Amino acid sequence: MVDFKESIAEAVQPLVPELSKDEIRDLIEIPQDEKMGDYAIPCFKLAKFRHMAPDKIAKDVAEHVSGEDFIREVRPVRAYVNFFLNREEAARPVIAEAMDYENFGRSMEGNGKTIVIDFSSPNIAKPFHIGHIRSTVIGNSLYKIFDLLGYNVVRSNHLGDYGTQFGKMIAAYRHWGSVEEVEKEPIKTLLSYYTRFHREAEENPELNEEARQAFNNLEHGKEEEVRLWKWFTEMSMKEFNRVYDMLGIDFDVYDGESMYSDMMPARIQELKDKGLLQESNGAGIVDLSEYDMPPALITKSDGTSLYCTRDIATAVYRKETYDFYKNIYVVASQQTLYFRQLKKVLELMGYDWAEDCVHVPFGMVSLEEGTMSTRKGRVVFLEDVLNKAIEKTGEIIREKNPAASDEQVQEAAKIVGVGAVMFNELSNGRIKDYVFSWDHVLNFDGETGPYVQYTHARCMSVLRNAGEETIADAKDMEKLNMKYLNSDSAYGLIRLIHAFPGTIQDAADKYEPSIVTRLLIDTAQAYNKFYHDEHILVDDKEERAAKVALTIAAKNAIRRGLDLLGLKAPERM
Repeated sequence: MVDFKESIAEAVQPLVPELSKDEIRDLIEIPQDEKMGDYAIPCFKLAKFRHMAPDKIAKDVAEHVSGEDFIREVRPVRAYVNFFLNREEAARPVIAEAMDYENFGRSMEGNGKTIVIDFSSPNIAKPFHIGHIRSTVIGNSLYKIFDLLGYNVVRSNHLGDYGTQFGKMIAAYRHWGSVEEVEKEPIKTLLSYYTRFHREAEENPELNEEARQAFNNLEHGKEEEVRLWKWFTEMSMKEFNRVYDMLGIDFDVYDGESMYSDMMPARIQELKDKGLLQESNGAGIVDLSEYDMPPALITKSDGTSLYCTRDIATAVYRKETYDFYKNIYVVASQQTLYFRQLKKVLELMGYDWAEDCVHVPFGMVSLEEGTMSTRKGRVVFLEDVLNKAIEKTGEIIREKNPAASDEQVQEAAKIVGVGAVMFNELSNGRIKDYVFSWDHVLNFDGETGPYVQYTHARCMSVLRNAGEETIADAKDMEKLNMKYLNSDSAYGLIRLIHAFPGTIQDAADKYEPSIVTRLLIDTAQAYNKFYHDEHILVDDKEERAAKVALTIAAKNAIRRGLDLLGLKAPERM
């Protein structure tokens, strides 16, 4: 995308030779109020070198830069210099770049670099509940963002398929389970066994010892425990994959915790060899008190492994296998301390790439009646949420389009209903906690996914009505007359389209998809304002072509943003 900041910095730099062009560029801001211009430079830092009051420097800069072709006006306002671009000069390159959808927002900054993103990671034999959606959709969006920026991205689903909970599940199944019940409804049935185990264990603590022994047998490869564990995994994955299909999310690798069981002894030995592993009440720990952290737990007193053991093995494997540039963990903020511990242990082991292991935290989801708990069976299944969203969307579409076929309604309802749930998760800053509410998730009014998807469908409707001849004229950038895009509504939309590449980069730098979501909503609102303020399909061919060109550019920008969030861009709604 054309870089107007760069052009302004080039024009200003000769006036302040003490600063480089890049230093001046870093000073340039985009005013929140459009009336204050397209760009602005605060002159406080310039005053240090010019030995003048900032307001006088602002006047001096405005006087010397006002003759540039791409600038319509330079206006000094107290200590700021406000730059107003020539709207026609600005519109042409922005629309031209947005016309090329395949390359719009794309860069090669990540060329030759690999990023591993560890996300979703549900626990085998436990519900894929609403709490899992945050890691799943945030991780998927980050994958799409980094992929667009040219990185080789490995999507890793680090399944929770190991640990003491499997000892509990095996013990519970042996006491109360049946093949028929599990095969009929795997997750809900296994959850019922798990919750019963915890109720029964309160009255009969011997069950906990039975569970510990079952997990110990699993770690040592005992045939019956391994058979049950593999069966639980197979049954669970069938249900998980059904939800992933609904969300349109894929993974490159499913590297469950169990995959690293053979690698853990070597890492434990390495910790011993490097003098890091200490004994504490029979357990193996790494003392982190020097770093104001509690000890990292490596092995239990019975010798069985823990999360940290497996995650050390995982990190080493990923570095050896992928030579990652970044190893990103999209995991709830509750685990922030744990990931600090893991990173510090890797650093103490001498791995200089430990700093490239990045924890991307997100806020917790709770229910209106309290915190979710699989032990107590208090969860909201993600599949139920998606199905309800599809059902409600279908009712709305049927009401507005009674002539539509059942097939058309169902297809649109899935795209919009699932998209509404995903957009809802990505629309707020990821670090915020929130309380799950059916009314909120299924509210499609206002700044929502359906609103943005509807705007894309509106653009497509305009293009269908414009016809092939007008579209061909709109794509002939050399002949387009930009004077028809000088209005405030047209230029406001152009400014937002121009912001897309920089916004995508910002979202990547901050690991924050909601930055894209905010721009998408603003762009949809701007297009709808342009649509209502302007008559697009006018009789005059030149004006018609210019406005259709802007519609194509807006459509492509909205489609790009939706794709980065994992949503589909419907052609009709």
